[in-house]
Amino acid sequence: MSELLRIEHISKRFGDFYANRNIDLTVERGEIHTLLGENGAGKSTLMNILAGLYQPTEGKIFLEGKEVHIESPSQAVSLGIGMVHQHFMLVDAMTVFENIILGDRRSKGIFIDRAARRKEIEELAARYGFQIQLDRQITEISVGEQQRVEILKALYRGAQLLILDEPTAALTDIEVEGLFRVVNRLKEEGKSIIFISHKMREVLHISDRITILRGGEAVATINRDEMDGQQLASLMIGRELSESHYEKRNTAEKTVAVLDHVSYHKNSKHNGLADVDMKIHAGEIVGIAGVDGNGQTQLAQMLTGVIWPEEGHIQLKNSNVGVFDPLQFIQNGTAHVPEDRNLQGLVSDMSIADNIVLKRTESEEFSKGHGLFLKKKAISAYASEMAGKYDIRCRSIYQDVRSLSGGNQQKVILARELESNPDLLVAAHPTRGLDIGATRFVRDQMCAARDRGVGVVLISADFDEILEMSDRILVLFEGRIMGEYSGKNPPIKEISMAMTGK
Repeated sequence: MSELLRIEHISKRFGDFYANRNIDLTVERGEIHTLLGENGAGKSTLMNILAGLYQPTEGKIFLEGKEVHIESPSQAVSLGIGMVHQHFMLVDAMTVFENIILGDRRSKGIFIDRAARRKEIEELAARYGFQIQLDRQITEISVGEQQRVEILKALYRGAQLLILDEPTAALTDIEVEGLFRVVNRLKEEGKSIIFISHKMREVLHISDRITILRGGEAVATINRDEMDGQQLASLMIGRELSESHYEKRNTAEKTVAVLDHVSYHKNSKHNGLADVDMKIHAGEIVGIAGVDGNGQTQLAQMLTGVIWPEEGHIQLKNSNVGVFDPLQFIQNGTAHVPEDRNLQGLVSDMSIADNIVLKRTESEEFSKGHGLFLKKKAISAYASEMAGKYDIRCRSIYQDVRSLSGGNQQKVILARELESNPDLLVAAHPTRGLDIGATRFVRDQMCAARDRGVGVVLISADFDEILEMSDRILVLFEGRIMGEYSGKNPPIKEISMAMTGK
């Protein structure tokens, strides 16, 4: 192999905070090189430097042995660097074809040879086995198809180095297999891939070499076959990881929520609920197992007052719910960790401190006159205390919450929701996209809440998480409960069959 990329002593400083410090990294031509590290370890910052979004404070970048200065995304593209961000950079109002040619040097000017461009794209798509619908709008295609559009867009612009940032976070297992086939095909053609992932099995499966980042520094680069997942995890978080084990409980405590023959759009297999009966007791974790898109979103919305049943009844603390409104559910002791922390869980332009007290701005502790005048000193002191208690790693509690890593954003949500002393916690995909350290923290907090007597509903597409965390397991398929199982020594084959509707 020959060297394609070399990074020497790269640092990136924001004020007094170092996101990257003195990083050395090489990527060979025709290799899959994984960056592994906790949220906030500096992976995305380093890749944004390569993509021309940030300028390094110190250090040098070499492509094919020549020093380069990447001052803009367009310059990165001209140098053969393409990046597929975790949150896609596509224009929803445009078609697939328009997104691919947007900004390409062959498509500038008043007149665009659309037929020629279309033929080039179709040939490129066929070469990599992509099924692309060029005339459909971005909003009309799936997440997996959108990712293929992003990859095709980068390849169409001549990318020789492709950066994939958390590329499997929102994909189904089948889509992940398809992505890996494409990645290996690119490798065979001599292209290089930098792969960012938190999923250890994926890292061990797809990588040639792995660089571990911790605290903004590169601590090791190893060949894939030199270490197992346990050793990689220990390197990643800087300490030995013992096997995680959460004691399972059988609770006979009071019920905190009851769904009694609840239906919602029950003829819709993927966006409804059909005759759902379930009870959540204080002091237990009820895991909802199932393939994503079988009514889990609607169940979470029902339990938090966003939607209301077309049939059946819901009880909170032994009283029938009459008014379905999120505020009513909050006042009845319901806390919520939503499946999309950015769109539903946080106000991105507000500070960490403001997000932490968001549900309590009218309380006497933080305001006068029912929210008219905020007690800034009280909010600051409380937010600082919560940042310490929930290990929120930040430069300041007044920085925008959007600037935090995913794991730290999730900790802000946990601090707000769990400190409200809820009776019921609805956690939808609470560890999706998080690294090992943040995942462990979130799971520990959910178990601690259970042990304090909170009833927890855990909705997760991660089967291992359901098995590890749940005291009871309910299987949801096409909006129906297919079975109930003990979380202690759960019958995995039976649960797996139930998840397929059998």
